[in-house]
Amino acid sequence: MTAQEVRLCGLLLQEHFGEVVERIGTHLLRGGAQNLRTIANETNTPLDLVKKSLCVLVQHGACEFGSGRRGPGSPVEYRASCERVLRVLRYPRYIYTAKTLYGDTGELIVEEVLQRGHMTMSNTVKTVADRLTHNMEEGRSMEYSEVVSAFSKLVETHFLQRCPPVAEMGTAATSTNPATPGTPAASASTAPPTAESNPDCYKLPHVTLIGRGKRRRSSDDSEEQRGGKKAKMDSESCGDEGIYWQVNFERFHQHFRDQAIISAVASKLDQTSSEIVRTMLRMSEVTTTQTAAYTQPLSANEIFRSLPPNYSISRPILDQYLSLLVDDPMEFVGKSGDSGGGMYVISKEPWPTWRELHWSLWYRRGWCVCQSWFGSRSARIFRLLLRKRHLEQKQVEDFAMIPAKEAKDMLYTLLSENLVQLQEIPKTPDHAPSRTFYLYTVNQLPTARLLLQHCYKTVANLIERRLFETKENKRLLEKSQRIEAILASLQASGAEPEQLTEVEEMITAPERQQLEALRHHINKLDSTENQVDETVFLLESYIFSTKTK
Repeated sequence: MTAQEVRLCGLLLQEHFGEVVERIGTHLLRGGAQNLRTIANETNTPLDLVKKSLCVLVQHGACEFGSGRRGPGSPVEYRASCERVLRVLRYPRYIYTAKTLYGDTGELIVEEVLQRGHMTMSNTVKTVADRLTHNMEEGRSMEYSEVVSAFSKLVETHFLQRCPPVAEMGTAATSTNPATPGTPAASASTAPPTAESNPDCYKLPHVTLIGRGKRRRSSDDSEEQRGGKKAKMDSESCGDEGIYWQVNFERFHQHFRDQAIISAVASKLDQTSSEIVRTMLRMSEVTTTQTAAYTQPLSANEIFRSLPPNYSISRPILDQYLSLLVDDPMEFVGKSGDSGGGMYVISKEPWPTWRELHWSLWYRRGWCVCQSWFGSRSARIFRLLLRKRHLEQKQVEDFAMIPAKEAKDMLYTLLSENLVQLQEIPKTPDHAPSRTFYLYTVNQLPTARLLLQHCYKTVANLIERRLFETKENKRLLEKSQRIEAILASLQASGAEPEQLTEVEEMITAPERQQLEALRHHINKLDSTENQVDETVFLLESYIFSTKTK
C-alpha cells in the first residue's frame, strides 16, 4: 500500500463519513490489524467513538475483523481494506450504470444501498418508493410492487447480492442490526466467508409489501432522528428480518469490461458485430461465473432468437458475422461445437484476449499522459518504443525523425520519470561501454503501476481542491440552501408569486454570479474525478490481467 493510496483513502473517508472515521480508518491502513484498545490508545480517541467508527467501517465493508494473532481467546483485531475504500470513488459510475439499465427506480435502489452499506429489501423498497413519490406530482404515488420488480431484476442479474449471515461471520450475537459485527465483544473467525459462498446469495425472500410510497411533508424533517427506529419497526412485519443486501461490485466491473469488449468490436468491425457480441454477453451474464475463462456455449439458433427486433438480419448473414468474429485476430468469439447451427463462446480468459484488450486501452491512455506531460514529440518516442519494444538511441532518432540532441534530451527526461527503461546487453563479460548495446524500452507493468499512482495523486488533489472551494464559500452555500428551503416551503403552502420573488431577491446579483461560478467549478472537478477513475479502472484491470494466466 503506497502513500498516495492511503492519502486518497483518508480523503474519501473524511468526505463521506467524517473526521473521526477518517482518523481510525487511516490508522488501520497504515498500522495493519489491531485490537480495539490499541486503536483507542494510538489515536487518542475515546473508546466509544472508536466503536462507532469501526461499526461504520464494518457496515460499509471497509473493515474486516478476526481473531487475534495469539490464537483463540485473544482480542478481536480489525483490518481496513484499502481496495474497498477506493471503490467509494466509483460510486457515481455504479449509480449511473443502474440508471442506464433499470431507470430511475434502479438508480435510487443502488444509491440507497451504497449510502447505507447494506439494507433489507423491505426498507429499501419503502425508502425508494417514498423518494419517488416525493418527486411526483401531487396526487400520484409509487406502488411498492414497481420498486420490488426493479429490485428483483437487480438481484436476478447479480448486481445486488445477500450479505453473508452474521452468524457465519463469527459474531456471537444474533441481532439483525447490521452494525453489530463491529462490536468488540463479538468473537470473530479468522476468515469471514464471501457473499458468493452463501448458497442463497441471489435468492429473494418472501416479502409481503403492499402499499404505496408516502409523500414527505416539511413537518417530517424534524422526525428524521426517529427514522432508524421506524425502519426497524417496519421491517419486523415484512418477513425479511436479518436478510441484508449489498452491491456486488465485481458484477459492475464485469459489466464495465463487457462494455469495453463491445466498444472494441464496434471500433474494429461494425455496429452489427458489436450488437451480436452484446447479445451473447447479455445471454450469459448470469450463467457464467466471474472467474470462468469462457462464457457458457450458445448456439447460433439461440443467438438469432435473442437479437433485438430492430436488427432484422437474416440467419445466413448472422452465420457470416459469427464466422468473421471467430476468425478475428482479437479472438473475442470462439467456436466450441457444431450442434444447433454451431456453438459459440466469448473468451473471458485474461490471457491473451483480456490482456490484449487492456493493453490496447492502456496503450492509448499512456500515450495521452505522456503527450500531456512532455509534448507530442516525447509521446511519439514513447509510442515508438511501445511498438518496437527495444531500440538504440540512433534508431529512435531515425524512426521518430527527431534531431539527435532533442531525442537524447527527451529520452533522458522519460528515463528520469521512469516511463522508459534502459537495458544493457554486453558483448563481452567485462561490460565495457564500447562493447555494450544500450537499448531503450518501456517496461509495461511498472509503467502502468506508475501511472496508476499518478492517477491516485490526481484524484486526491481534485478532492482537496473541491473541499477547499466548498470551505471558502461555505457562508454563501449555506445562505443559498436556506433560501431554497424557504422557497420550497412557500411553494408547498401555495404562496403568491410576489412572496417568492421577494425571497429570491435575498441573494444579490454578485452573489448569484459567484454561486454560479462556484457550481460550475465544482461540477467540472466532479467530472474530472469520474474521468480519472475510468483510467484507474483500466490500469487496475490491466495490472490484474498480467497476474493471471
